[in-house]
Amino acid sequence: MALENNPYYAKAQEFIRNNDLAALEDGKHVLDGDNLWLNISESAMKTREQALLEVHNRYIDIQIPLSKAESFGVKPRCECQDPVDAFNEVKDIQKFHDRYDQVVTLQPGEQITFEPDTAHAPLIGEGVIRKALFKIKVV
Repeated sequence: MALENNPYYAKAQEFIRNNDLAALEDGKHVLDGDNLWLNISESAMKTREQALLEVHNRYIDIQIPLSKAESFGVKPRCECQDPVDAFNEVKDIQKFHDRYDQVVTLQPGEQITFEPDTAHAPLIGEGVIRKALFKIKVV
């Protein structure tokens, strides 16, 4: 289903437009039960070599750096061949050792969306970052 037809994706975009994400408290903000939530957190950043690709089945990610620039490794999921372990159904995640050539860098406030068909390696950079991560149920 296209993102524009996903009501939870539309709801997330509306929330982004109408709220100052940087002013929100750290932690999980439930916006629509298991369909849509937002996590604001601080995380240690990683080198490109440390950042592993990950994929999800049930959720779409919108990731937004808040405090500084963040880079993401990106690769089509269908090209990932070297899993770290089996898909974790409970956490809706699988990680891969595969290398990636494409790297996208976002400035604070910019957003990137990762659908289940795209593997992504977040948190590439130096130091600690404060960021927003929306989890949007695939419909």
